[in-house]
Amino acid sequence: METENTTVVKEFIFLGLTQSRNIQFLVFVFIFIFYLIILPGNFLIILTIRSDPGLTAPLYFFLGNLAFLDASYSFIVAPRMLVDFLSEKKVISYEGCIAQLFFLHFLGGGEGLLLVVMAFDRYIAICRPLHYSTVMNPRACYALLLALWLGGFTHSIVQVAIILHLPFCGPNQLDNFFCDVPQVIKLACTDTFVVELLMIFNSGLLTLLCFLGLLTSYAVILCRVRGSSSEEKNKALSTCTTHVIIILIMAGPAIFIYARPFRALPVDKVVSFFHTVIFPLLNPVIYTLRNQEVKSAMMKLLRRHVVC
Repeated sequence: METENTTVVKEFIFLGLTQSRNIQFLVFVFIFIFYLIILPGNFLIILTIRSDPGLTAPLYFFLGNLAFLDASYSFIVAPRMLVDFLSEKKVISYEGCIAQLFFLHFLGGGEGLLLVVMAFDRYIAICRPLHYSTVMNPRACYALLLALWLGGFTHSIVQVAIILHLPFCGPNQLDNFFCDVPQVIKLACTDTFVVELLMIFNSGLLTLLCFLGLLTSYAVILCRVRGSSSEEKNKALSTCTTHVIIILIMAGPAIFIYARPFRALPVDKVVSFFHTVIFPLLNPVIYTLRNQEVKSAMMKLLRRHVVC
């Protein structure tokens, strides 16, 4: 006889994004083309920042790490999703499901903290320009980078540790196209009310507080530059607008998914699709398109290594 804490379920079955074969084919083509165009752009951003001596400021250091995090994040769900579109039975092992969930929240949590670090960097640069080189020195930048990686790991390992103590004895069908906390918890063979509250506090409430804190910080920055010259105000407005756009497309879906009771809604899969597959790769591209220095350096790199 199985003990209470023994995991009986050895695999999970994804129900997928949709049951329609025609829609699956269209989504498959869309994702394939999207990744064929956008994914190399993220690696180009990293290469440009690494190779151009004019992009050594902390702002670009963190932008390069944002591109790396988003590119890594995109490999957690999308490749498996593309394979499952071509499979009749979409199965993932229990260990594979836990690993997917861990890396999803490890990189997602790290990215959320990176946005906080980038907001702090912009606050010092705009509101404390004379102290910028002292506060945001290379050692401080690497310390902040290490802190956000550790923060993402802690955030993720807490959720995994809680889920590993849940008993799963069936059913094993996940109404999604990847393993995530809300769907996995609902399959546990026990009362999950307390676990849901812990997960909402760990993911949802934390994301909501970071979101509100980031918006407040950029509002403070814009208030501080009201008396500056037009050029400084325009530059600050452009930078803050870019960051706010990235914050909205990242934190908005995360708040919708994790900051409410884990009850299935018709739009859940659509929100999860954009949150895990589309938006991560768009974040660095949006920032780059609004940053003249990075665009100029990228064009120089392409002319030097491609056109010639």
